[in-house]
Amino acid sequence: MSVQFWPGAQLKHAILLSMTPEEHRLLTETRELAEESAKILKNIQRTNRFSLVFRVLYWIVILGASAGAYYLIQPYIDTLKEAYSSLGVF
Repeated sequence: MSVQFWPGAQLKHAILLSMTPEEHRLLTETRELAEESAKILKNIQRTNRFSLVFRVLYWIVILGASAGAYYLIQPYIDTLKEAYSSLGVF
């Protein structure tokens, strides 16, 4: 397995040769943890995007259903307004 953080083969080999096995193990472990963290963050970002989309769709459905319900019951409301106005309530 090759660890490459810097461009250039000479620099990479010089740094890897000057490392102790413990330092190399720690570096490799750190890189694996960083890659795992990046994957977790990408999953969190994707989940947040889906959550936002579904929240927007939820509110569109709620507001659309409310407007549709008002549209459907508007004739009945108008009839009630006329009935109450003829009684002098409004």
